[in-house]
Amino acid sequence: MFTTLISASELQQLGNRHTVLLDCRFRLNDPDFGRAAYDEGHLPGAHYLHLDYHLSGTKNGSNGRHPLPEGQRLAVSLGALGIGTDSQVVAYDDAGGMYAARAWWLLRWLGHEAVAVLDGGIQAWQQAGGELDTGVPERDATRFSMGTPQESAVTLDEIAANLCTPQYQLVDARAPDRFAGENETLDPVGGHIPGAKNRFFMDNLDRDGLFKPAAQLRSEWLALLDGTPAGQVILSCGSGVTACHNKLALEYAGLPGARLYAGSWSEWCSDPTRPVATGA
Repeated sequence: MFTTLISASELQQLGNRHTVLLDCRFRLNDPDFGRAAYDEGHLPGAHYLHLDYHLSGTKNGSNGRHPLPEGQRLAVSLGALGIGTDSQVVAYDDAGGMYAARAWWLLRWLGHEAVAVLDGGIQAWQQAGGELDTGVPERDATRFSMGTPQESAVTLDEIAANLCTPQYQLVDARAPDRFAGENETLDPVGGHIPGAKNRFFMDNLDRDGLFKPAAQLRSEWLALLDGTPAGQVILSCGSGVTACHNKLALEYAGLPGARLYAGSWSEWCSDPTRPVATGA
């Protein structure tokens, strides 16, 4: 069972009829990109999941750009793709796991443990000699059984309370410039939640777009956390997507327990009365 990462070669050798592949390609500035890319070529048998439609819930203007979907609705959608209790799920994208990690987190949130992200994404698959397909696979629908959650999320109120009585360390996954309040193009306000540290999610990857070795990730994260246990860490980003990448890196590094603030900066900054920090 693969629960964090799976390499292209491992996936090619899996050959399991209970394996379900999820294509999660997306572009924040071009929401139609992923489906178009899927139609042009995807891993054989893969189903497409759209970040806005499948991996997010309904926006109300104050709950962030990608609020969590309603769990039962997502479970029905996953069951329709053939994901059952004994399914090994593999999610992939073309952005270093940026979007696939969101699917990984959501399945774990619903209690499905056998889910992994394809390390290196579709590029690694092709470099390993894997072929692409343009057909839409048949759906072998089943019942997705929600189990004991492997992940948990924190609320806006918990983040606000932590400002008054700090108990948790917030870690923001956005690029350093956006964390500092510079070059903000996605949200109406630049900056970060006071007290947060910055760990750009792309720093989890090496120059080839693969996750760094687990030991290296562990060393880097322990240095960042500076004595704070992973169980006292809350992960955020712009809208609860790339924070899942940091969660995946922590799990792979053997540092479990961090929780997700799904609303993240886009929810926090929706109210101008909430405090904002800028700078590194």
